[in-house]
Amino acid sequence: MSTLQKLSLALVGTAVVFMSANPANAVSPFTVTTGSGISSTISGATTIDFNNGLPTTGIATYSSASGTPTLVTGSLSNQYATPAGDTTPYLTISPESSGVKGDTGAVTINFAKALDYFGLDWGSVDVGNSIAFYNGSTLLNTFTGSDVPGTTHSGNQTSANDNVFVNFFADGGLTFDKVVLSSSVVAFESDNHAYRLASVPEPTSMLGLLAFGAVSAGSFIKRKSKLV
Repeated sequence: MSTLQKLSLALVGTAVVFMSANPANAVSPFTVTTGSGISSTISGATTIDFNNGLPTTGIATYSSASGTPTLVTGSLSNQYATPAGDTTPYLTISPESSGVKGDTGAVTINFAKALDYFGLDWGSVDVGNSIAFYNGSTLLNTFTGSDVPGTTHSGNQTSANDNVFVNFFADGGLTFDKVVLSSSVVAFESDNHAYRLASVPEPTSMLGLLAFGAVSAGSFIKRKSKLV
């Protein structure tokens, strides 16, 4: 088998793997991991800790369709429970009209710039808690407590397995600029939201790549002409 035939087969194999990993109408790829502690350890991440309330300036803007997102401290039976190990203000979300504090429904976080990472200290992880990622108005992917590795996603308020820092990484050059947190149960508690701006190639680097591609293409054409 010639070198050219081997190269062709290798390219076909790569394409099949890519296509099978991204079938039509599939959700966009993300990697979900958990870390120790209650804060992000991801390099380059910025943390919103709510210690001074909801952010009013900067990259992130928090909102809710039926009221101001609710920050609380401590625990209140049948309403909200502080994430294990956290003693500072945190965000609590419950279904609208559920009659508990934080029942403003889904909380939307709009980001002024594209991100490739988002993380949060997720308290009492529950299958009824969900987090959705958007690029503009396009839904990229949605996760519930059952997608967090290593948890029982049963809403356990004290278990170390169900009170974890969860990291969401967009894969394959994907970026997002909106995150929506919601819950069908009482409640979805979280703190220390962390985000990382997506890296953008420097203009000089892009020009270098384009120049390299042009030179390579020219060399290939010359070699082909000599062969003919």
